[in-house]
Amino acid sequence: MKKHLSIALLFASTLMASGQTQIHWSYGGTEGPEFWGKLSEKYSMCTQGQNQSPVNITDLTEADMETLKLDYSALAKDFVNNGHTVQVNFPQGSTLTIDEKEFTLKQFHFHTPSENHINGKSYPMEAHLVHANQTGALAVIAIMLTEGKENPFFKTLVANLPQQAKEHKDISKTQLNAIDMLPKDKDYYRFSGSLTTPPCSEGVRWIVLKNAVEISKESLAAFSNVMGKNNRPIQAINAREILQ
Repeated sequence: MKKHLSIALLFASTLMASGQTQIHWSYGGTEGPEFWGKLSEKYSMCTQGQNQSPVNITDLTEADMETLKLDYSALAKDFVNNGHTVQVNFPQGSTLTIDEKEFTLKQFHFHTPSENHINGKSYPMEAHLVHANQTGALAVIAIMLTEGKENPFFKTLVANLPQQAKEHKDISKTQLNAIDMLPKDKDYYRFSGSLTTPPCSEGVRWIVLKNAVEISKESLAAFSNVMGKNNRPIQAINAREILQ
């Protein structure tokens, strides 16, 4: 487990910042999700793991859920297209506290369409805010994005979208704070899962917000045109519980 978590922490720290891994993978063909576990021994969890993400959020278990403690003060640093997704990186300074542990926001990135489903429903896009703590543990906040009114936060991102793989843009002057992407109501579902990309490391705390965020049709199209379809298929729940 420590090995997987150390890989995961490395992944979170550089997660798609360079867009490079030792073994090439993709979202289609013979390097697509169904073959990830066979591309390298390092990716074996993609096939063998029992707590994989994403999932269809259903058959919920009622629980006493703690309020998310978010202290987001760091502003976006750069915007990177790594060939798999577009990702906004952050310096130190923004934290999520859960289970009495503090996790630092490293980056957020996007998938089109959504990776997780809620009661069988897929959304046009999903944002993943990736956090890591000093021990190598990861926590991801997922936000479902749906077509609706213009969203100033996403309008700014679209204006700075890195169009080509390996393209990097300094967006520090935009003064973007990740807290402005989240819905006002932060009720959530929770389950134990994995990274949704190789090496598919498990032990990740998944926090999926119940309330979707609206962005314009034009913004959704802009992200989709750059990223294409980059969602991993739904994985089996197995023995896990999904809490609400």
